[in-house]
Amino acid sequence: MHHDPAPGPPALSDIEIRRLVGEIAADSPAAEAAWQSLRGLGPAVAPYLLEAYPAARRWQARTALVFHAIGHARVSEQAFALGLKALQDKSYMVRYRACMVLAYSLRPDAIPALTALLQHPDSRTREDADRALDAIRSRNHHYFIDRQHSGRSFWVVNDTDRQSG
Repeated sequence: MHHDPAPGPPALSDIEIRRLVGEIAADSPAAEAAWQSLRGLGPAVAPYLLEAYPAARRWQARTALVFHAIGHARVSEQAFALGLKALQDKSYMVRYRACMVLAYSLRPDAIPALTALLQHPDSRTREDADRALDAIRSRNHHYFIDRQHSGRSFWVVNDTDRQSG
């Protein structure tokens, strides 16, 4: 017996996606509600986050755009590109989230940009870059959080990151 899948939410138009991402980029009071509408897009939202980033004036908005890219960093070139771009942000929090994007990506091609950050004037940014480099070189994103490699601290970004056992 064949069952039709349950109807999902109506597809969002390009214009509607840009409007919703614009709420996040503007750091508007509707930003969280906008993200709830966008979550279901999965990695397809990443190009819009990257597109909106340069126009986001407030550090809180840029931080949010980069934060929403973290979970897509392994499967979306645009999420990865946003992480690389945001490493140069003037705000510490945006650079921190950018290091998280790159750490989660586990992509060795992030190593040169992260290595350059080891000379950053902000000691927190140097530490974040070092943590991201450790995660990538160890092929274990949990090490961004678990600095001692204890195996007792986990960074669950996507459900597939949960440890079984």
